Amino acid sequence: MASTIIDSRIFGDMFSDARMREVWSDENRTAKYLDIERALAKVQGELGFIPKEAADEIVRNCELSQIDWVKLKAKTEQIGYPIIAVVNQINQNCRDGLGEFCHWGATTQDITDTAAVLQMREGLALIEADLDDIAGALAKLAKTYRDTPVIGRSNLQQATPITFGYKMASILAGIDRHRERLQQLKPRVLMGEFGGASGTLSSLQTGAMETQAALMKELGLAQPLISWHTVRDTVAEVGAFLGLVGGSLGKIAMDVKLMMQTEVAEVFEPFAPGRGSSSTMPQKRNPISCLYIHANISVARQHAAALMDAMVADHERSTGPWEIEWVSLPEIFCLISGALKQAKFVLQGLEVDADRMRANIDMTNGLVMSEAVMMGLGPYIGREYAHDLVYDLCRKAIDENRPLIDILAAHPEISGHVTRSQLEAMCDPANNLGQAGVMVDRVLASRR
Repeated sequence: MASTIIDSRIFGDMFSDARMREVWSDENRTAKYLDIERALAKVQGELGFIPKEAADEIVRNCELSQIDWVKLKAKTEQIGYPIIAVVNQINQNCRDGLGEFCHWGATTQDITDTAAVLQMREGLALIEADLDDIAGALAKLAKTYRDTPVIGRSNLQQATPITFGYKMASILAGIDRHRERLQQLKPRVLMGEFGGASGTLSSLQTGAMETQAALMKELGLAQPLISWHTVRDTVAEVGAFLGLVGGSLGKIAMDVKLMMQTEVAEVFEPFAPGRGSSSTMPQKRNPISCLYIHANISVARQHAAALMDAMVADHERSTGPWEIEWVSLPEIFCLISGALKQAKFVLQGLEVDADRMRANIDMTNGLVMSEAVMMGLGPYIGREYAHDLVYDLCRKAIDENRPLIDILAAHPEISGHVTRSQLEAMCDPANNLGQAGVMVDRVLASRR
């Protein structure tokens, strides 16, 4: 019976992705053990380090369908690790004692670590595809709303106008950096392990490095320069990367949540009948995907920290820190996969209300254009004096509940230098979007 959110029959597909759960399942992990034992026997047989007949027999019996799961569970609980239990079953299924050559020169951690790397490779491929889709959705939004004004916000207060395309492009630039980081970390992270008891391959009197090289080539992994049984920076790097991805997804969720507020109502998660409804308030349209993103990435950050704790390992084989990875790696991958899935759903179907965005800019009767007015008056009366004067006139506009343009145009120190028409141009949000469009274009162009 499932007891975690990730494996829940009810919540599992909301907090995670079925494809990622499969990557980190018992079945796939055990299949990876078998893949490695099969590859090891194959290359050692080809190199002449074990009898070819034994290699062929081991290869034939490295099949997931032959695994007795009840025996595997019992033996793992007895020993503390599953590898010996798997090797025992392979050996028993081989004829004439040929299975004794299985696992030749390897140690439990070699198989466990290399299997984890193979799982990470599959998991990172899923994450890469989701990041590509999210980047594509953000690029489309950035292009579509390149020139659509929306208020920028600072400390949750209205600041100066930007464009919604600019807002999306700034997030897109971060997602593209994650995609670049992923390509950069692959050569470091996708590295197998085959070092034997203390990492020196002392169990193999001949052909140790040849076996290691051939095994990694067979598995499509990089060959390590030296064993890394207790030097876990590459695993922690994956955790840190996933934590960074989660942070960007959390930024998306935070902004969408805030922009969905009734008083703001500028964007909405995709609509579906009944989605986000309240059990007691029929009018409500709650954010849903954003909530799951927020929860997932918050827990994922703790797993990223745990994977860094796992780096503090003792001597050549550790006593406990290694097992932290067994707990945290599957969960961080599954939680981030769920956050990615929810983010992709939000962005690909995001509802954008450009009219409401403009109405929210105008709701302050022009106060949000005070910076533009200050800078426009600066050449005539000095920037600092213009700042203080506009500040006072803003307070007056608030007190009298009048449009700022009327207050500005009536002031003699201002009307003596600029006309109302010039002030109206200063107060037009469309004239004060800065380099938003240029920056959007630069982000989109960099992707091409």
